[in-house]
Amino acid sequence: MAGGKETPRQKMIGMMYLVLTALLALQVNSAILLKFKFLDDSLSAINGKVSKANEGAVKGIKAQVEKNRNQAKDLAVLKRSEEVRQETQKVIAYLSDVRQKLLEKTENKGKNEFKNMSAEDKVAELMLGASQNGEGYKMKGELNKFSTYIKQFVPNAGSLALDAKEDPMVTEKEQKNKNFAQLNFENTPVVAALAVLSQKEAEVLKYESDALNALSQQVGGTVIVFDKIGAFASAESNTVAAGTKYKAELFLTASASGLNPSMTLNGSPLKVDPNGHGKIEFTARPGSFDQAGNAKASWKGTIRFKQNGRDTTFNVTVPYTITKPVMQIQSASVQALYFKCGNKLSVQVPALGAQYDPSFSASGASTIKGSAKGEVTLIPNSKEVTLSVSSGGNPIGSQTFQVRPIPKPEIQCWVGGRPANEKQGTPITAVRNMNLKAVADAGFATFLPDDARFRVSRYEVTLVRGKRPAMQTITVNGPTVDLSSVVNTAREGDRLYIEVKGVQRQNFQGNVEDVNVSKQFNIPLL
Repeated sequence: MAGGKETPRQKMIGMMYLVLTALLALQVNSAILLKFKFLDDSLSAINGKVSKANEGAVKGIKAQVEKNRNQAKDLAVLKRSEEVRQETQKVIAYLSDVRQKLLEKTENKGKNEFKNMSAEDKVAELMLGASQNGEGYKMKGELNKFSTYIKQFVPNAGSLALDAKEDPMVTEKEQKNKNFAQLNFENTPVVAALAVLSQKEAEVLKYESDALNALSQQVGGTVIVFDKIGAFASAESNTVAAGTKYKAELFLTASASGLNPSMTLNGSPLKVDPNGHGKIEFTARPGSFDQAGNAKASWKGTIRFKQNGRDTTFNVTVPYTITKPVMQIQSASVQALYFKCGNKLSVQVPALGAQYDPSFSASGASTIKGSAKGEVTLIPNSKEVTLSVSSGGNPIGSQTFQVRPIPKPEIQCWVGGRPANEKQGTPITAVRNMNLKAVADAGFATFLPDDARFRVSRYEVTLVRGKRPAMQTITVNGPTVDLSSVVNTAREGDRLYIEVKGVQRQNFQGNVEDVNVSKQFNIPLL
């Protein structure tokens, strides 16, 4: 394939080639055959225009040579450009001859007169032949001979006819062992073969265009060819509220490859990317805001490039509006949605003003609309929640949140008003009043205090002496217990073994649910 930078037209041709190769891999039916014909017709039309443009490039070189008073050096360049044109026409004529042979072999007239759009066997006879003597093998030599010739003008020009193992566009393993002729013409309908010829013609013309451009620069006759044409839209604002009008202008833009313009913003140089685009970015400074909170401002830009050795400059002044910042305050819980908890959010759309009348729906969660405008509580029941917002029946947008599991609480054992000491031991008299606390994760409690209410609902206490229980295990319902019976029985050196059997959480609605938490304490008694 061709090397170097490609114009939008050539990129489009490359895309058509990708479509062509993809269609070749499909089992062909009449509808696909017709699409091959459409591809061939489109490529042929483009090639005709490129050929005329290249002819005009040679004329442009001739005009520049005459303008330079026919200097010997420039005349030599003109002669070489005419030779490039001649060599190109030879290859184009050869491809046209192969096209005619294909039509005659398959008994078709071409254009809109096709008796048989398939005729794969006839295509194979002509293009592959026997013992690799078909026209496809000759074509490979002709195309690569031309690409070798072009390298003297375009050093990075690659081969035009590649075997499958050399072609980066061929990724299927079953195709990698095919040579150029087999890859392009084996099991190929005649309309597809014709499209391949048009695509190769497009690559030949591209190489001719690159060579002529290089020669044109040698005589100082660089002609600005606007080969990058595309659509551009300019909107009054990139932000529009539901229920209001969106306004924009749609128009064509054109630029030239290799023009290398320089640009400035308010007199300061701009960085220009390889596509010739200057990236503008600056911080909008506060101005004299009107009653609506808007301030008018503008920036000035320049684009400068050389044309025939002379500087050409374009100036532009672009107005814009600075809006006074509006503070939006949302609930801290928006930082983290927690599973089966009441995550309170405040969703505001300042652009709608008094017309804002929100309604909410969600997937993966239930919703409770708050008393104030824009407030909503999300209660997630899945790992991901998508909140959708509408106003007055018009969709505003949606937001997806990831959902965190509820952090398990820390279980603490308190005796005598302080935490029990499991390492150094606790006095026997201190364990008379015991309280097991379920302490919520600090971050979770900060975000959602109404959902972070945990309590130990049941646990068992056993006085252990040596390796055996010294008294019957006490079952406690609730967080607190009076262990006077243990104090009266215990001796120094005994241990209290405590095993938590149940923990509960009360949510923001007052509902209670069990929490799967296990914890044991082994407290030496002094």
